[in-house]
Amino acid sequence: MPVLLLAGCTSAGPPAPPSPAAAGTAASAGPITAAPAGSVGCHSPVATGRLPDWADAGFSGDTRMPHVLGARGEIVAILFGHPLTVGRGEGPTNKILWVGRPMSSSPDPAASTTLVITATRDGAGTPVVREVAGGPGPSIVDLPAAGCWHLRLAWSGRVDTMDLTYRAAG
Repeated sequence: MPVLLLAGCTSAGPPAPPSPAAAGTAASAGPITAAPAGSVGCHSPVATGRLPDWADAGFSGDTRMPHVLGARGEIVAILFGHPLTVGRGEGPTNKILWVGRPMSSSPDPAASTTLVITATRDGAGTPVVREVAGGPGPSIVDLPAAGCWHLRLAWSGRVDTMDLTYRAAG
């Protein structure tokens, strides 16, 4: 069932149509690709409520914290460095804890467990790649410019997408 996210990180004007990645469903078996370079706006809002039950292992008490859920619901980015910032001189880093939804079947033993993040900035066609060795877990994800970044996340034979906004320092 497609999901249309109405809240986003765009500044003004009418809402942009959802990216092809945001239209993916948990039942889809095909690959998800990042939104085209010319698309406009972030379509993955930062939630501030409780983490999904499957993502709160290791936390105690109140689990309300900034997080972004992948378009397929297969991964969540818990933002310890919210707001994410480019060129941050001091203060917290862009720390993100990636938590993958538990699998109902055994993962493909031939698939790499490394979380590969392919990020494309809205309006720019050159992707950058970041990796989290060992799969979803703690990371520092710095990206080279402020803006809305469309992320393709691949690990253990699984794929999901989300948008993250990085602001300029200052």
